[in-house]
Amino acid sequence: MKYISALLISIIIFSACNNSEENQDTKPNSNDKDSTLSEVDTTLDQHTLSNYMDVRTKHLHLDIEVDFENKQITGSVTHTIENLTGADQIVFDTKGLNILNVKLNGEENTEFTMGDYDELLGTPLFVGINENTETVTIKYETTEKTEALDWLVPSQTAGKKQPFMYTQGQSIFTRSWIPLQGTPAIRITYSAKVKVPNQLLAVMSATNPVEKNESGIYEFNMPQPIPCYLIALAVGDLEFAPIDHRTGVYSEPSMLKDCAYELADMGEMVNEAEKLYGKYLWDRYDVIVLPPSFPFGGMENPRLTFATPTIIAGDRSLVALIAHELAHSWSGNLVTNSTWNDFWLNEGFTVYFERRIMEAMFGKDYTDMLALLGYQDLVRTMSEEETDMQKLKLQLNMKHPDDGMTDVAYEKGYFFLRLLEQTAGRDNFDAFLKGYFESYKFKTITTEEFKGYLETNLIKPHKLQVNIDEWMYSSGLPENCPKVVSKLFNAVEANLEQFYLTNDVNSSIFSKDWTTHEWLHFIRNLKEGTTPEQMKLLDDAFKLTQSGNSEIAAIWFEKSINFGYDNIDKELEAFLIKIGRRKFLMPLYTALAATPEGKEKAIAIYKKAKPNYHFVSYNSIDQLLGLK
Repeated sequence: MKYISALLISIIIFSACNNSEENQDTKPNSNDKDSTLSEVDTTLDQHTLSNYMDVRTKHLHLDIEVDFENKQITGSVTHTIENLTGADQIVFDTKGLNILNVKLNGEENTEFTMGDYDELLGTPLFVGINENTETVTIKYETTEKTEALDWLVPSQTAGKKQPFMYTQGQSIFTRSWIPLQGTPAIRITYSAKVKVPNQLLAVMSATNPVEKNESGIYEFNMPQPIPCYLIALAVGDLEFAPIDHRTGVYSEPSMLKDCAYELADMGEMVNEAEKLYGKYLWDRYDVIVLPPSFPFGGMENPRLTFATPTIIAGDRSLVALIAHELAHSWSGNLVTNSTWNDFWLNEGFTVYFERRIMEAMFGKDYTDMLALLGYQDLVRTMSEEETDMQKLKLQLNMKHPDDGMTDVAYEKGYFFLRLLEQTAGRDNFDAFLKGYFESYKFKTITTEEFKGYLETNLIKPHKLQVNIDEWMYSSGLPENCPKVVSKLFNAVEANLEQFYLTNDVNSSIFSKDWTTHEWLHFIRNLKEGTTPEQMKLLDDAFKLTQSGNSEIAAIWFEKSINFGYDNIDKELEAFLIKIGRRKFLMPLYTALAATPEGKEKAIAIYKKAKPNYHFVSYNSIDQLLGLK
């Protein structure tokens, strides 16, 4: 495989440059054993072909045009570089890009070479430099193979009149729309000049306009250093509504009122987050609600969270997702995993922080429901994942980083931090976390560095006995995983038992005031052997098939498939065609594909739905259905 040769090249480069700069964000240990294909140094980023340990970008400037007619971004990127070791070349990551020319210091063209294509990592771009090289300008264009971009025709939007385009950079997709050093191990500032059709508005993970202009040219600046996967762009028929002095929401005009209502608590969320772990350092916190094809619930692009419209439920019941993306402003954006093997440092911390925000705003009973649902997700994931993928510290060599974006990182990471809180006491743990964010702000960190910081600043001072290595480096859940009890869920389970005893849906056991989380717990815990007749009783009484809440609809559809309840077929197909969020799609296609007849149905629906999905989603489904 070509990937093996590319990986070896990267390892050789990294090994030669170990500890080449004082105070680097990434600090591999010079005493580590030599890397081999079987024992890769997981403190180094295995998912870049760049030579970021020799020479790295400090700032990049985009000068691009968004061409909807040709579904293409064209223009240039200028890298301001820092040569750490006197290297005579800089290597950039690219994937699916046409490189047209390269200039040094903005002057005449220079020679460049494209390396061998690697299916996972793309194609390295080699550019010769010298001691006087300060900037490298790359003129380029995207192609139909660009994985980060989602181009939507008007019919795929809420307004049905204008096209839409957005980027998704995490994990390693930014290199498919910008030639750069595609690693979270370095942080860069960026600026941009973006030209779009003048009836549309462009916004980025940077300073943003709040209304369209006649020229269609917008300029952006991100003065705080960020990892490159957080560079993000969206272009569409957008309007802005303020929430308070530093928060607001962008969406298509027809959705703006509903979005502003749903996200009315954002300003209070920022205030509560600051009370916990220090000042919000990104100036503004805005959210853009994207079309339904967006593959994730949210993406924490700094200053401008990208969010799925599936959170717009009408009752503010799904805003924990916004608390999660806001929490990333500290864990992930402010302090970033150095490699994708350390992804839990982003997500485990963020889930913990998210639930502390929700507890401050809505109380412990509410947060206990979130935590117990998370535990259920984790148990399910553990039962499905191979042993090596059940560890917090991963070894993703020769695997896509997205393979590690499971509930292990999110929920096992959360429960480890919850154990630390319980062991140290909340006040001590809060002081530790606040110090951690302050010590590592605008830096990157590995699991090994965090372990050292944890031992020095929490474990030893408070004489704690915690099985750190078992949590970080072993599979499964340790026996001392914190137990979650939810009084509200206990009542739901009693109602569930009563339903199976009586088949009665008209009694007072079902509360009209159940939250989304209580309904999720009820449906998730429907027993094996539930009959289609029992499903119909519930459906007729509570209209679950017609639910406008995507979380409830998705789990109801999955259980209906499992129990042979076919009355959902029309609504299921409509849901799969409209919604592109991978969290919902994968369980539903998996359930359908469990039988030959179901797989035939899944493929038939997928043929209609695939044009509405982002690469992140359809790539996963192609593999699931054996179409790739």
